[in-house]
Amino acid sequence: MNMVNAINDALDIKLAEDKSVIVYGEDVGVEGGVFRVTEGLQKKYGAERVFDSPLAESGIVGTAVGMAVAGLKPVVEMQFCGFIYPAFNQIISHATRMRNRSRGLLETPIVIRLPYGGGINALEHHSESMEAIFGHIPGLKVVVPSTPHDAKGMLIAAIESKDTILFMEPKRIYRAIKQEVADGKYTIPLGKANVLTQGKDVTVVAYGAMVREVQKAMVMAKEAGISVELIDLRSVYPIDRETIAKSVKKTGRIITVTEGPRTYGVGSEISQIALEEAFLHLEAPPARVSGYDVIVPLPKGEHHYMQDAYKIFYEIEKTVKY
Repeated sequence: MNMVNAINDALDIKLAEDKSVIVYGEDVGVEGGVFRVTEGLQKKYGAERVFDSPLAESGIVGTAVGMAVAGLKPVVEMQFCGFIYPAFNQIISHATRMRNRSRGLLETPIVIRLPYGGGINALEHHSESMEAIFGHIPGLKVVVPSTPHDAKGMLIAAIESKDTILFMEPKRIYRAIKQEVADGKYTIPLGKANVLTQGKDVTVVAYGAMVREVQKAMVMAKEAGISVELIDLRSVYPIDRETIAKSVKKTGRIITVTEGPRTYGVGSEISQIALEEAFLHLEAPPARVSGYDVIVPLPKGEHHYMQDAYKIFYEIEKTVKY
């Protein structure tokens, strides 16, 4: 499966298994979504459970809050990452506060699916990678799969959770890779990172589409005699401090690779974890490869903004030689 197939399969499994699961968003029903991720689900489950919404992100999440409190499990889609901002009020003011507001009496089991990131030469508001904003909100989980296998298992786990979860899908790799994905239902715990490659010289932490860029850089690093330990973070929040700390204690160095703006980013948080948990083991300052503190450029200039294997390898070599 590719990631589109895997996410569609996860939704199919949960729609069949749990009558309280509903799927909706802009063009999600009849067309199957702008990326065809929900294709065929309305035909299979009917327009009462898989349907199109008005073009109103605040309304999409706002109605999901009411539905969740009433006992349903809404899985809603923001058509593009940059369209989520009108829904920010509903997320931060209601969805993530409901359990605290009601002293545990009410739950908001909502999954907000969000195609995010650049690399597809899209228009303004289509290429943001602003997960750091949402990772800062108490009561909200933020997860990012990097493979079809993880996408399926993590989405099923998200739908089964009692929490509000931002499920960020790196759209540039929707169809870029295929891998064996198990039939039937399985889950991957949210909040647990995955050590993809063992190494001894430097730890590199990435997630989403950046994992593939790091893997390309690792080929160059291997030719230069550098052993890289690659961690797929998978969950921006809750973040897996234990796996990061254990790796840094082994390698003595850490680099984060993220797509979003540099300042106050996820890379800063991971670097601080390395300092708090493994300061005496560090042989070089924590390093960051990230986007810039600017709006993602339009197609003609987008390649200047995006991280690639060469930028990552440069930082790996620099850190190891420090």
